[in-house]
Amino acid sequence: MNRTLSFDGMNRLRAAVLGANDGIVSVAALIIGVAAADTSRSALLTTGLAALLAGAVSMGLGEYVSVATQRDAERPLVQTGEMRADQLVRPWSAASASAVAFTAGALLPLVAILTVPVAQRIPVTVAAVLVALTITGIASAHLGATPWLRPTARILSGGAAAMAITYLVGYLAA
Repeated sequence: MNRTLSFDGMNRLRAAVLGANDGIVSVAALIIGVAAADTSRSALLTTGLAALLAGAVSMGLGEYVSVATQRDAERPLVQTGEMRADQLVRPWSAASASAVAFTAGALLPLVAILTVPVAQRIPVTVAAVLVALTITGIASAHLGATPWLRPTARILSGGAAAMAITYLVGYLAA
C-alpha cells in the first residue's frame, strides 16, 4: 500500500466509523422516542427513513466541508515542499464513506423495530443497537490498536443514554 492510500484510507476509516456509529445511535434514538408515543408502523417507518436520509446527507456534507477545509490548509504545505501533493486528503472520499456508513448503521435499528411484533419493538431494537455498538467499539479499538474496554464502554453508555432520553421524551409526550 502506498502512502497516498494510507492517508486517504485512514481518513475514510475515521469518517466511516463516525458515520456508522452516528447512524446507529441517532436513528435508534429517534425511532425509540417515537415508538414510546406511537407504535404504528407508518410513524416508525416515516421517522426512520427521514432520519436516515437527513443524517446521511448531513454527515456526508459535514465530512466534505471539514475535510475540504483541512485540504485547503494543507495546500500551502505542498507549495513549500513540507508535504507532497499525493498526501492531500480527499473530501469526496471521506464524505462518501461517512454517508454510506451512516446509512448502513441507520438501517440496523430501522429494520429491527419494523420486523418484530409491537410489544417487542423497543426491547429488540435496544438489544440490537447495543450489540452493534459493542461490535463497532471493539472493531474501532482494534483498528486503532488500543484496548477495547474503555472506548466500547463510552460508546455503549452514550448510545444507551440517547435511547433512554428519547424514550422518556416520547413517553411523556404521549
